[in-house]
Amino acid sequence: MQTIDTLINARWVIPVEPDGLTLNHHSIAVHGGKIVEVLPTNDAAKKYHATETVDLKTHAVIPGLVNAHTHAAMSLFRGLADDLPLMDWLNNHIWPAEAKWVSPDFVRDGTELAIAEMLKSGTTCFSDMYFFPDVTARVCHDAGMRACIGLIMIDFPSAWAQNADEYLHKGLKLHDELRNSELISTAFAPHAPYTVSDAPFEKIRMYADELDIPIHMHVHETAQEVEASVKQHGMRPLARLAKLGLLGPRLIAVHMTQLLPEEIKLLAQDNVSVVHCPESNLKLASGFCPVHALTKAGVNVALGTDGAASNNNLDMLEEIRIAALLAKGASGDATAVPAHTALRMATLNGAKALGIEARTGSLTAGKAADITAIDLSAISSQPVYDPVSQIVYTATRDQVSDVWVNGKHLLAKHQLTGMDEAALREKAIEWHGKIKAS
Repeated sequence: MQTIDTLINARWVIPVEPDGLTLNHHSIAVHGGKIVEVLPTNDAAKKYHATETVDLKTHAVIPGLVNAHTHAAMSLFRGLADDLPLMDWLNNHIWPAEAKWVSPDFVRDGTELAIAEMLKSGTTCFSDMYFFPDVTARVCHDAGMRACIGLIMIDFPSAWAQNADEYLHKGLKLHDELRNSELISTAFAPHAPYTVSDAPFEKIRMYADELDIPIHMHVHETAQEVEASVKQHGMRPLARLAKLGLLGPRLIAVHMTQLLPEEIKLLAQDNVSVVHCPESNLKLASGFCPVHALTKAGVNVALGTDGAASNNNLDMLEEIRIAALLAKGASGDATAVPAHTALRMATLNGAKALGIEARTGSLTAGKAADITAIDLSAISSQPVYDPVSQIVYTATRDQVSDVWVNGKHLLAKHQLTGMDEAALREKAIEWHGKIKAS
């Protein structure tokens, strides 16, 4: 028998790749942080001797969820300024609060809170865009969390950098420090076309080409953004990005609620990835991403929660369900975004957008053991005709029992193994007191 680190025996294994496949009574063999094999449980018992065996007799096991767009540290602003349109929310509430409170300590404590929430809801990788990305990267490393860290760029001075050159210099230095990390990758993260001018965009394009890393950006989030761009630049934001040479397979365009048919064709032609954040867009009344039209055109569409300040949670299972339902309602087509497609958007499509699909996003031999187990024995998930449909349309984050990242068991029987929930709660309460009193 072959000795391995972990053997996970499950009622269902949903590898995501190949598409639409559900494996009954299968096991995942894990060693050295990697998936060695996915095979029938009866065969696994004969072939492998594991240091740890986990029996999940009522569970569906899926690839760890990939949150392709968030601002993790903003968990500490959760509920600070609710029920407002985007620009009022940003200009009059969030940006003033950030100017006063964002610091390395704020980012550390907010990111720890976010990681705990994400792990407990089945997310094993997130793509972040925020200040002090070096702190976020360090917290992820210490927690054992996979992340794509955004190298933030914005025209305005902040506690992190004073001008475009300093943002870029610090970002390049951090990329260099992280380039050999197993868990952490990087992406340039210019905030949005309306907050970044042409010269920094041109430098980002040059360095992204040189370093072969993605460009993660809010694009076409609201009608107001598009109208302002036409007024200022004489063209829509996507046209401006095209003119600057930024459209291509490296671009991760987040939100995309305002799209013309010809722009959808352009995105497909240039292999741009789109990140759909349905809950945040609904809450801020930003509009509806045309997910069905994008997927029909062949655009890679992933899912993100956005930050907890505008969502107000980081629950990717909830995001999957709303994405599937909203696509049907917005398109008038009940076949738009079926359950298997929605799950793929939250796993392999997210990994592809971040440029790490060779590393994670599906339960495939040789990939990292980023794995989430969902208990489908709950009354609300019975009976189970199709486990993928039950995950998408009935499962809640309370049904996530176990999570592995890179083979490490970070959530075991609903309990975080490496983070102190009580301490995280106390820190959040302390920040609430300070921020509320200001």
